[in-house]
Amino acid sequence: MKVTEAHINRIATMKFASVYPHYVTKVEKKGRTIAELHEVINWLTGFNDSKIKELIESTITFETFFEEATLHSNAHLIKGVICGYRIEEIDNELTRNVRYLDKLVDELAKGRKMEKILRKEKS
Repeated sequence: MKVTEAHINRIATMKFASVYPHYVTKVEKKGRTIAELHEVINWLTGFNDSKIKELIESTITFETFFEEATLHSNAHLIKGVICGYRIEEIDNELTRNVRYLDKLVDELAKGRKMEKILRKEKS
């Protein structure tokens, strides 16, 4: 999927701290916890709780957020539609990474089991 340069720039300059409260509201409204939200963020990005707290308190953009992240090796397994976009068809890496995070938060809010959200192998 092709996204416009304006869309890419809007996502790149969006502040993580401005979106994070919306993630919290979304998951808490559905009975999930901030700890679970952080577990999802940690899985995708490699950031621990103290790093997530630091990023929330800073003015870091999503572009810098994902430049500093170490994306999980199974992130490519995140598929589906989020915000009207099929994730696996998004060409721009930053936009795809942001949509990965959106999709994980959405799955958490919808009550999906954590092992499925985190794309854990069946034992």
